[in-house]
Amino acid sequence: MNKFFKRVLSGALTFSMLTGVTAMPVNTAEAKEDLVGKLVVIHTNDIHGRYENNDESLGMSSVAALKGYYETQGANVLLLDAGDFSQGTNLVNYYDGLDSVHFLNAAGYDAVSLGNHEFDFGFDELKEMADAAQFPILDANILSRETNQPYFESNKVFEFGNMTVGVFGLDTPEAKTKASPKNVKDVNILDNEELFACAQAQVDELAAKGCDYIICLGHLGVDEESTGRRSVDVAANVNGIDLFVDGHSHTRIDGGVVVNGTKIVSTGSYLEKIGVVVYDGKNTKAELVDDLYTVGGCPSMDLFVKSFNDIVKEAYAGTFATTTNLLNGARASVRTSETNLGDFSADAYKYTAETYVADNELNMVIDGAIQNGGGVRDTILPGEISMDTLYKVFPFGNTISIVTLKGSELLEALEASCSACPNELGGFPQVSGIQFTIDTSVPYVQGALYPESTYYAPAAPGSRVTITSVGGKEFDLNATYNIAVNNFMADGGDTYYVFSKASKVIDTEVVDAEGLISYVNSLGGVIGEEYANPKGNITIK
Repeated sequence: MNKFFKRVLSGALTFSMLTGVTAMPVNTAEAKEDLVGKLVVIHTNDIHGRYENNDESLGMSSVAALKGYYETQGANVLLLDAGDFSQGTNLVNYYDGLDSVHFLNAAGYDAVSLGNHEFDFGFDELKEMADAAQFPILDANILSRETNQPYFESNKVFEFGNMTVGVFGLDTPEAKTKASPKNVKDVNILDNEELFACAQAQVDELAAKGCDYIICLGHLGVDEESTGRRSVDVAANVNGIDLFVDGHSHTRIDGGVVVNGTKIVSTGSYLEKIGVVVYDGKNTKAELVDDLYTVGGCPSMDLFVKSFNDIVKEAYAGTFATTTNLLNGARASVRTSETNLGDFSADAYKYTAETYVADNELNMVIDGAIQNGGGVRDTILPGEISMDTLYKVFPFGNTISIVTLKGSELLEALEASCSACPNELGGFPQVSGIQFTIDTSVPYVQGALYPESTYYAPAAPGSRVTITSVGGKEFDLNATYNIAVNNFMADGGDTYYVFSKASKVIDTEVVDAEGLISYVNSLGGVIGEEYANPKGNITIK
């Protein structure tokens, strides 16, 4: 019995609640236009576990109701998701993402693409999600290393009475390092020119099957850092895609943009909006909707989601600390600059590693610690901090590791992880015991592409980043340092490929959130004035 069902069967849910559930929306709206026989594509992306219907999210209840509305108007409806549906809140993280598939099943999704975060829980857990899905997972560019064939399905043809629609999927090659590298070791993800060739082959195959419309369901995004593998790059280099349903960059594209005849749409994130594209012949109308009060809701879906969430809330009841100040974990902050929450997290890493060394009587000094900014997922408000908040802010369940490396390797890692500054990058380092300066007036120059990565080594480590001290001592390129990091970074995740080649790696097997709890306990349960502001470990000029 796997971990998911152990948890479920120990709670209030029964197996019958996990299977055969169909959302029955309440539809109260009158049709605003003649939709009979028209193709309507309802699309979502980057849900990141926001399945509850609340003030922050429309939830799966609204998605199910919207699909029901268009079906009752006689439209040919496809409900699609462009990935990152299974990571981001305690509601889904508690179940290793598997409950998200049951929510998508219940809402009647027709197909999904994977995102990079679907790999977060491990490849075995991803296969469990795929086995539970009552819809196809479409990713033509994810190939099995063993067979060199698509690991999941490449495409799906949907037959309606008056039309045929072909859908194929693509996942971001950035999953190679934006998921833990060990979780993607069994697959090869086609990139750049191979990605374009793969997409064109899919279009040609679906066109040969007589499809009236061809849709790419892709988790690629439009961020500048993804240049060469974005949705706009695929559209520019591939002919014949009618609609590209995009995700990954959390970009809200209301009304869509057209590139090389392809309309690209994306909802943003967190089910704050739901995308709707209506086809009338080859004419399209794309919009993002959030005013669903006339459509009604889906009470059965609300209850279904609540039945899972009640167990999660019970598991994460109680508080673990109090903070006297707001701890800044905003995405735009922790990925571009030092923050007080970043400092706290890195200090907790260092404390945990030091405790491990002492408990195991190791002859080792912990010189510093690094927390990747992308590992901090939200801000913590002043007051009591609930366990629910703790695991929301640090959701990945990473363990704290110790990497032993030379000063030159540490400098390379910091140069690479600060490459985008002052723009956002998930690898941006929040540090403890390390003081350094970033000179943003100096352009970042790429060196060689890191193996099995979408990131490049810096051509000249030290050109933008200058390390002043490590462990309270003047930095030395030739010295050996012991740095506490999370196991995602130790495996070479984000920009930290050099860590995967460290001379020694020790996994403490202490989960990061547990390390934070221990550190807070050492502070008497209060995150106080020491963390009122960033400590000044990082200078940006």
